[in-house]
Amino acid sequence: MAGSNGTTEDISFLTYQQIYKLDLDAGLSTKTAVAVLTSLFFCFVNCVMFFTLGSKRIFYETPRYILFGHMLMNDSVLLLVTTIMYTVALCFLPIPKSICTLLVFISHCTFRNAPLTLALMSLERYVAICFPLRHCDIATPKRTGIALGIIWFLSSINFITDIIFVLVVDTSYLAGILFCTLEKLFLFKWQLDKYQAFDVLYFVSVTVIIIFTYISIMITARSVSSDKDSAKKALKTVLLHLIQLGLCLTSFLYTIIERTLYMMTGTSSSLFINLIYLNYLIVLILPRCLSPLIYGMRDEAVWPLFKYFFCCRSGRVRPSVIVH
Repeated sequence: MAGSNGTTEDISFLTYQQIYKLDLDAGLSTKTAVAVLTSLFFCFVNCVMFFTLGSKRIFYETPRYILFGHMLMNDSVLLLVTTIMYTVALCFLPIPKSICTLLVFISHCTFRNAPLTLALMSLERYVAICFPLRHCDIATPKRTGIALGIIWFLSSINFITDIIFVLVVDTSYLAGILFCTLEKLFLFKWQLDKYQAFDVLYFVSVTVIIIFTYISIMITARSVSSDKDSAKKALKTVLLHLIQLGLCLTSFLYTIIERTLYMMTGTSSSLFINLIYLNYLIVLILPRCLSPLIYGMRDEAVWPLFKYFFCCRSGRVRPSVIVH
């Protein structure tokens, strides 16, 4: 493996090596348990909400809820894979490069699926409010499935082309064992630069789409006298998507914050070890946990049913299944 990533790779390696050596007797097991249990709990919450969407026919036949279900599935997979990778890193366990590549591929795709899904959800609300008569023709379950397929293609093509490239350059690329980080899989520094450029492109594009749909829905809500309630609900939904995008954006700050902490404190500092743990928990994990939950809580059709299933079908629930 070419050592062309310089400081980035060295920081990642030293960071987790120092965590393992210095913090093993200072609460490593507790920190790992908190991170793992937090992720598992919210994965369980997402699974219950996903089951809720499957409990009514109208949910899995409505594009809005199909997209919400995809967001739940995507964030749950991301939480699980991220937790596995973080636990392996905390324990400083080298793993086969082929397994590392698979884990990084899944985390890479699901991580970038999140903002693209939010853009698609905003466009669906835009069509529903601005083109209500054509909404049923434009936003169909089949077209929603095709759009999700395009999202997965866009999120995976960058990584797949890189894998093909390195396999051509080095046929034994997937052989061997290594400490699993994204930087360790790069052969050249320009690959890391390309990833960062694509990330900026994705988020700028999604931000423009969400802001465009919000402004368009706001203009429509003011100009149309009838059905203003639906327009106001759509405005709140798109605004929520913008907030969710902000939560996704904080995850991209994870590496930047880690590098800054490294330069300020050095890896030998116990303060650095505690700060990067909080960085992982608050910046990387918490936004992924809260985003689907917040969206589900404000949905009048999903939330009562979710509480019903989450409490093991106890109590009386009168869910509303009217979808606007």
